Amino acid sequence: MEKSRFVIKSRFIAALLLSAFVCCGQQVHPVTKRRIAQVMGPGGADWLVRPERQEEEHPDQALDALKIAKGSTVADIGAGVGYFTWRLAERVGPEGIVYGEDIQQSMLDQLARNMKDRHITNVRPVLGDIDNPKLPKDSLDLIILVDVYHEFSEPIKMVDRMRESLKPGGRLVLLEYRAEDPNVPIRPEHKMTLKQVRAELEPQGLRFDQSIESLPQQHLIIFRR
Repeated sequence: MEKSRFVIKSRFIAALLLSAFVCCGQQVHPVTKRRIAQVMGPGGADWLVRPERQEEEHPDQALDALKIAKGSTVADIGAGVGYFTWRLAERVGPEGIVYGEDIQQSMLDQLARNMKDRHITNVRPVLGDIDNPKLPKDSLDLIILVDVYHEFSEPIKMVDRMRESLKPGGRLVLLEYRAEDPNVPIRPEHKMTLKQVRAELEPQGLRFDQSIESLPQQHLIIFRR
C-alpha cells in the first residue's frame, strides 16, 4: 500500500514538473502573444559558425548596410561565440569599442578565445542577465541583435535597459528571420514578422527608422532612441 502511494505521488510530482516545463516553453510576449523561443545553449555553438551561415545570412552585407563609423561604441547582444562580434570590431577600428554580451559564461569564454585567435583587442565581453544586458547608460551608438530578440524571456525589461544604454539618436538593430516567408526553413518561434517587431518595440520609446529587406532570409530592422 505504501509503495503504491509512493508511486502515485512520484507520478504526480513528475506530472507537475512536466506541466511547468511546458508552461515555460509556451511563454508569450504580453503585447503580441508571440511565442517566445528557448535560448540556444553552448551545445549549439557549432551551428553559430556553420559554413552555410555566410550564404544564408550575408553577415558582411548586413553590416555594410548599417554604415558603422570608425570609433563607434557598439554592443552585440546575445553575441554567442562572436560570429558578428569580430566583424563589428573590425568596422569600429582600434579607437572603437564592441561589447560582446551574452547570458552564458561558456559562450563568452569561447568568444574571448576567438577574439584572441584573431588578435582583436577592442572587444569587451559582458555577462548579462535575462532582464539586463548590463551595458553603460547613454553611451552606445549602436546595439545589434542577430537572431536573438525572439529568445528574450524578459523582452520588455531588456528593451528598456537597451534603450537607456543608447545615446540620443543611437540605433537598435534587429536581424530576424522573416515569418512572412513560409520558405524560410526555421521553426516558427524563431521567426518574426515586421509587424510583430514594430508592435513590441515602438511603445517602448524607440522610433522605427527603416527595414532593409535585401538579405536572403532576414529582416534588418532599424530603430532609434
